Amino acid sequence: MSTVMQIQIENLKCGGCEKSILKGLSNLQEISDVKVDHESNTVTFTGNLASRDTVTKKLRSMGYPEKDSLSGLEAGLANAKSFVSCAIGRVS
Repeated sequence: MSTVMQIQIENLKCGGCEKSILKGLSNLQEISDVKVDHESNTVTFTGNLASRDTVTKKLRSMGYPEKDSLSGLEAGLANAKSFVSCAIGRVS
């Protein structure tokens, strides 16, 4: 059964970030209707409950971890990754 889910993320700065996230999540076949709102720092999508973990891992790998899930050095590394993802989103 498909459910609409929302994940609040960190490091979402602009439309470039939004574009990178949409592109990165488009490869995940188990989800659909992905929306990114950089004003509220949320990613909304439709999928089964098991797909939430897959989306969370993908977002983290791109530098957009779930809010308050990382701290210290891990949070700093995620922030650096998000700058790269953002730059790629602006160019592509």
